[in-house]
Amino acid sequence: MKTINLPVFGIAVTLTGDGGASIQSDLHESLKDICNQSDYKETELFNASMDGIESMILAHASAGVDIESPAYLEGIETAVGNCSNNI
Repeated sequence: MKTINLPVFGIAVTLTGDGGASIQSDLHESLKDICNQSDYKETELFNASMDGIESMILAHASAGVDIESPAYLEGIETAVGNCSNNI
């Protein structure tokens, strides 16, 4: 088992060695705190976008892509920023 802790968004990827993997992060916004506000739908859309980014990171890590490289980390930050600006 190997855990990769990335220095962006609290992302931690765990590779089990038998093909299994999991991801944890601080990317999602809490819906609990805004359930009566008008931006609830925007938060749902943002969280769905973050699910997609997490899935891509997990797939890349599982396939052996170096998710710790500076270029990859910059790509994560750019993707998250673009999602934030376009929802």
